[in-house]
Amino acid sequence: MKILTLVSGTVFLSMALSGAAYAGPGKHKHNYSYQEYARVIKVRPITEIVEVSTPRQECWTEHVTRHGHSHTSYTPEIVGGIIGAAVGNQFGGGSGRKVATAAGALLGGSIGRDYKYRRPHGGYHAYTEPVQRCETRHEYHSEERVVGYKVKYRYNGRVYHTRTDRHPGDRIPIRVNVTPAY
Repeated sequence: MKILTLVSGTVFLSMALSGAAYAGPGKHKHNYSYQEYARVIKVRPITEIVEVSTPRQECWTEHVTRHGHSHTSYTPEIVGGIIGAAVGNQFGGGSGRKVATAAGALLGGSIGRDYKYRRPHGGYHAYTEPVQRCETRHEYHSEERVVGYKVKYRYNGRVYHTRTDRHPGDRIPIRVNVTPAY
């Protein structure tokens, strides 16, 4: 089956290629093409006005007000917990004394924390700190840009015109096609 597919594909390909070379009765069978160079006579740039965006980073410092506490010392909570544990240890007996000691430690720590945040020069307060902010801004301006070239060139005694994307220099490559005239 593979050989039959290969043979039929080869026959089809050769028929297609021979049909492209032979255009039918009265048509030209051969078309020759080659590259040459023509002498450039004149080159004129083609320009357009375009709008260009230029990004620019702009930074400044803002003073931001924040709310928080002034220090991170845990001394009031620790001292409160120790005093509370000592007071709680005075009550009860046996396992009740352990519960009273633990409860006194927790209550003392809580009182110490409340004391820390309610003091006139400590605890929560408003303060400002500098924060740098940046923003990208775009500046726009118009400028003239070359978008192509109008080229005038001479080949075999005749003058031709074309447009190119880049400057061709002194010579421009051209494609010459030769076909019989009959």
